[in-house]
Amino acid sequence: MAVAGFRHIGLKFVSIALASLLWLIVSGEQIVERAMRVPLEFTNLPSQLEVVGDPPTVADVRIRGSSGALSRVAAGELVAIVDLRTARPGQRLFHLTPDDVRAPFGIDVVQITPSNVSVRFEPSATKVLPIVPGVEGEPSPGYVVGTVAAEPATVEVIGPSSALAGLTEAITEPVNVAGASKTVNESVTVGSPDPQVRLRQPVTTRVTVSITAAPVEWDLRDLAVQVRNAARPVQVMPKQVNVRVRGPSESRNRNVADFDASVDVGGLGPGQYELPVRIVPPTRVGVVNVSPPQVKVRVR
Repeated sequence: MAVAGFRHIGLKFVSIALASLLWLIVSGEQIVERAMRVPLEFTNLPSQLEVVGDPPTVADVRIRGSSGALSRVAAGELVAIVDLRTARPGQRLFHLTPDDVRAPFGIDVVQITPSNVSVRFEPSATKVLPIVPGVEGEPSPGYVVGTVAAEPATVEVIGPSSALAGLTEAITEPVNVAGASKTVNESVTVGSPDPQVRLRQPVTTRVTVSITAAPVEWDLRDLAVQVRNAARPVQVMPKQVNVRVRGPSESRNRNVADFDASVDVGGLGPGQYELPVRIVPPTRVGVVNVSPPQVKVRVR
């Protein structure tokens, strides 16, 4: 028991000696001041409000301590904190004091600049936006981008009410269709084009980009003009027209009889007229132009 007691007494002497040595070392260091730029953090923002504009992100502080302690201060160890719990809509001022700076033990904050911070707040709002996928690159020669669809097709976003008022769509990472000759499917991340607006929760969408054969144009020569709704004998000049059409390349093999050219003389009495030629093409084929676009019609 006596030996154990002597052992404890010895440990106490060692501890006292080390503490004394540490005190001598610290007390021998010079007390200095230093200026630092520290990050500015906002806390306790009410859930129904949004910070808008460009509030300050840093503050300048003067700190005091021993030269050794200041030399060991690392970036990020000092942070100025602004408590927003009293915020309400509009432009508001918040005081900043040395007590608002979180600092390591042994470091005193003696001054902070600025002494107040101006922050603007708006009510928070939500909105459901359509997702408009981005597409980049060119398909293989002879092919074009057709329809572009996203699933899901909408996303819910949240942000300042003024920012949401002018926002009409959500965006995605671009889907690359370079060199494609068939439909492209890809899952991509959805985002907001306005940095003030955020997604209520992270979302990915499945984008389908259809790649179709590029349409071609070709000419139909000497297409006969038919007369519709004639109650009397009718003479048409010229009797044939040339038509330029556009559509899928496979439609070039369609028979001329699949294209209808006509003029409507319904309700016309005897006399001479100039009437437009109406062309009805097959499905998926469009009319580029008709030559001549009008013909002379004589009703007897």
